Amino acid sequence: MVDAYLSATDALRAFRDGTLSPVDLTRALIARAEATETLNAFSFTHFDAALSQARAAEARWRAGTARALEGFCVAIKDSGNVAGQPTSMGSLTASDAPQTSTSPVNDHVLAAGAICHARTATPEFSCAAVTHSRRWGVTRNPWDPALTPGGSSGGAGVALATGAATLATGSDIGGSIRIPASCCGVVGYKPPRGRNPVDPPFNLDPYCHTGPLARSVSDAALLQDVMCGPHPGDPQALAPAHRLSLAGGIQGWRIGYSLDLNLGPIDDIVRHRTLAALDVFRDLGATVSEIALPWQGVTEAALDHLRTIFAGSLAVELRDQPDRLTPYARRFAQEGAALPLHRYYDALDTAARAASDFGQAIDGFDLFLCPTTAVPAIAADHDQSRDTLRIGGAVVDPMLGWVLTHPFNMLSSHPVLSVPTGHAPCPTGLQIVGRPWRDDDVFCAGLAYETALGGWFAPDARPPDPS
Repeated sequence: MVDAYLSATDALRAFRDGTLSPVDLTRALIARAEATETLNAFSFTHFDAALSQARAAEARWRAGTARALEGFCVAIKDSGNVAGQPTSMGSLTASDAPQTSTSPVNDHVLAAGAICHARTATPEFSCAAVTHSRRWGVTRNPWDPALTPGGSSGGAGVALATGAATLATGSDIGGSIRIPASCCGVVGYKPPRGRNPVDPPFNLDPYCHTGPLARSVSDAALLQDVMCGPHPGDPQALAPAHRLSLAGGIQGWRIGYSLDLNLGPIDDIVRHRTLAALDVFRDLGATVSEIALPWQGVTEAALDHLRTIFAGSLAVELRDQPDRLTPYARRFAQEGAALPLHRYYDALDTAARAASDFGQAIDGFDLFLCPTTAVPAIAADHDQSRDTLRIGGAVVDPMLGWVLTHPFNMLSSHPVLSVPTGHAPCPTGLQIVGRPWRDDDVFCAGLAYETALGGWFAPDARPPDPS
C-alpha cells in the first residue's frame, strides 16, 4: 500500500527506478482527500482527470520522457487560473465558466508534468489570514478543527498535512503562504520579488509573491525550482531561472533573531518553541544573537497598502454585488475605498524606512530568524470585520495582529522560508529570512534545521484522523 505522505523526492526516485507508479500514488492521495473532506481543504476536485493524467505520466516514465514533476499531484490554489478549469477565488461573485488561459506560475508547474488533481480553498479574494468564505464554508486545521489552518493558502496547508497532496502552490501578499505553513506544520516559501511569475496586475505590486508549500524543505525546493523563472505573461519575472543549491551547512554563520519584531505580544508556546529552535541553530555551529528592531507603524502601513490594493481590485463587486461578498471582504474593500490618497504614500514611506532599519540591523549577519505567527492559530471561523482578537489579554489588529509575516512583504526582496517548530497540539513555525535575493541561504539553513530534527511527518507524528 502506497503511503500518501511519501515525499516528492522519494517518489521521484521510485518513479525513476520503476518501483512506484504515479497511478498508485495518485490513488493514495485521492483516498486521503476523500477521507479528510470534512476539513474542507478543496474547492474543486478533478480526480478522474488526474487518474487519466497519471496513466499518461506512467507511460512517459517508462518511455524515458518524464519531465521534472511528471506524475506528481500538485494542489493548485483556487486564486490563479488553470485553462479548462473554473477559478472561484472563494467568491459567490465568480463565474463557474472554465478559464481560457493558465496563470504564469501554474503554467510552469503544469508544463513540468504536474497533475492538478484539486484546487485548494482560500478566503474570498485571498483577503484574510484565515480560510472561510460564503462560497465554500469553513476550512479547518487538521490538528484541531476548531482552529484555522491559516490563510490565504489555507487549503494548501491542510492538503499537505493530511496527505491529500504531495506538493501545493500558494500566493503570499501578507503572509498567505507562510501563515498556513506555520498553522499546519508544513514548509512554505515566499521567494524574493520577481523570482517567480505572478498574475498581472498583481505582478506590479511588490507585496505579492507566488511560491511553494510542501512537507519538507527538499520538496519545497523541488517545486520552487520549477515555479521560478521568466514567463511571457509576467515581464517582471527575473531571468534566468535560479536553481537552488542546498549544499553545505551553517557552521560559523552569524544569525540574528527577534521574538516579536517589536510588533506586539506573542503566545508563551510560540516563545518557548522559538527559543528551542534557536538552540538547534547554535548546536549546528551558528552564532545566534538577538536584534532590536525599531519598527513603528509597520502593521498599520501594511494594512493601508493592502486595503488600497483590494479596494481597487474589488471595486466592481463592491458596486454591483456587495450583498454576495463575504463580510470581511466587503468591509476590507470599503475601508480601502474610504482611505485618503496620502495613506498609500505614507505606507510606502513606512515600508522604505522599515527596509532601511532592517538592513542596518542585520548588517554583518547571514540570516535572521523570528516566529511566523504570534499564536499557534486562531478560531477557524474568525471574521476580521466582526471579531475582537486578543493575545495575552492585549487587543491586537483582527487581521494581522496575530502574524509576523507582513513586514517581509514590505521588504519584498528578502527570501523567507517558514519551517515547523512543533506540531501537537497545534503547529507553530519559524521564519528563516535571508538577505536580498539570497534564496540558497534560507534553504540551506532550513534543510540543516530539518535534518537535525529528523523531519516532521513520521507515521507517529501526523495529524489525528478527522473522523
